[in-house]
Amino acid sequence: MPVQADDVGASEARFLQVSRSRLVGQVRVSGAKNSVLRLLAASLLTPEKIVLRNYPDKLLDAIVHVGMLEALGKRCSVADGTLTIEEDRAPASELVWDGRSIRNTLLILGALVARTGAGSVPMPGGCNLGERKTDLHEMVLSKLGARVWWEGERLCAEAPNGLTGADIVLPLRSTGATENALIAGSLARGTTRLWNPHVRPEILDLAAFLTRMGANIVVHGQESIEITGAERLDGITHRVMPDNMEAMTWVIGSVVTGGDVEIHDFPAQDLEVPLIFLRESGAKIFRDGDVAIVRSGRPYPVEISTGPYPGINSDMQPLFAVLGACARGESRIVDLRFAGRYAYLREFARMGIESDVRDGTAHIHGSAAIRGAEVRALDLRAGAALSLLGMVADGQTRIADAWQIERGYDNFLAKARALGADMSYSQ
Repeated sequence: MPVQADDVGASEARFLQVSRSRLVGQVRVSGAKNSVLRLLAASLLTPEKIVLRNYPDKLLDAIVHVGMLEALGKRCSVADGTLTIEEDRAPASELVWDGRSIRNTLLILGALVARTGAGSVPMPGGCNLGERKTDLHEMVLSKLGARVWWEGERLCAEAPNGLTGADIVLPLRSTGATENALIAGSLARGTTRLWNPHVRPEILDLAAFLTRMGANIVVHGQESIEITGAERLDGITHRVMPDNMEAMTWVIGSVVTGGDVEIHDFPAQDLEVPLIFLRESGAKIFRDGDVAIVRSGRPYPVEISTGPYPGINSDMQPLFAVLGACARGESRIVDLRFAGRYAYLREFARMGIESDVRDGTAHIHGSAAIRGAEVRALDLRAGAALSLLGMVADGQTRIADAWQIERGYDNFLAKARALGADMSYSQ
């Protein structure tokens, strides 16, 4: 069936109502948001058919992205968890899009410049995590020979004679800039050497995808990535990797609710460091191949700092904050990437959770007296965190802007309810 971008926003006026629950049962992790969006952008590099298996077809950001692909000349259809992308016409250089924007427009720009010699996209959207500049993306494209500029609310670039490989040194490890270098470099003439990349599982998945399409990519650990471009890239079939953020959500949900959850397609190899901290905080996690069983009661406090992979991703810190809110004592969280990402603690306070931020460190005081309240999902991960707190709170929790959760979780409500969550949408 065709993918309908019109579905986006249908739930924006609704509240997510959550009451005390215990998570018990089985759940399967869907394809990863932070991987599939990059693969969708990379599909613009070829006129050939791309097939993505394990595709999270209820993910709002993926639906938006597919709508953008269709606006650029692709024909997309979903059946049985598989997305098929074919090309009706060669993509235009300008993405004309009046719907909700996502941060992945920056990768669409890189793909358009690489394939057509020019690109123009709307200002990127996504979660509000404090200052998220575009300068590293602009630098990557400039180093590859493109001229980059802003026109009002649009970011534009052109390279009439094509992109040319170059040495690029990132001043800080940026996931997005690394992805743009991979995508744009795959059709650039010659070899691109990217120094100080952020190599994480989603990056490796994108590199494997582009390599199978015909680019030559060699990853030298966290030191550098070498990309030798191809004149033309082929169509392929690829399985989207499982979502480690979804897996972490069900793990922590089971821990704080005293649950017993069996998680299938569990990406343990991508979560080694977070799992160490979870076990030290009292989580009981048993593994058998790609299945994890999580059993626990009230956890102990945690002290974490976010950082580049294999460390704890910044996306995970609101989930660890839930763990801290339910623990015996004070937990401390330092986010080294997005210093302004603690805004969700104001929503936690509405539920009776005391915290303060001093010198960039969030101090969260665990409480057994969490109460339901009217709260708002400030971003995707904050929304997921609030939904978990609602399961351990006395009374009902109503989460406004809960559509944010659907931006990054495939079938979140259905999966949570199948595990026993007392959760529903209301106007």
